[in-house]
Amino acid sequence: MSRLLTFQRLKWASFTHSAVYTVLLVVWLVPGLAGLEAIFGMGHGIGWIAMSLACIAALRLRTINLRLAVAVALLGGIGPFVGSYEFVRQSRTARRELDDGADDAGGVVGVDGGVAV
Repeated sequence: MSRLLTFQRLKWASFTHSAVYTVLLVVWLVPGLAGLEAIFGMGHGIGWIAMSLACIAALRLRTINLRLAVAVALLGGIGPFVGSYEFVRQSRTARRELDDGADDAGGVVGVDGGVAV
């Protein structure tokens, strides 16, 4: 299961969910697109449920931290951009830590939390 729920896969799923939500907002603003509004609304709803369940599972597997899981699961129903932003923020933080050096075990901590020796 941990091979399926990697940080990178969840990050790209979050970006995809944000794109679906963006299209939903556009078709909601344009009059006469009720059919597309229903389709993308359903996509957003199902996407939010799927992302919430995946992030809860990833939290239990320690693939992501609690802050990221809360951003996706709780705030993602209102606007998934918060979760996508949090994925980007944590990626940048991990990249900075990689640039700063090694961890206590003598390896380098990766974005997924793994240690490369």
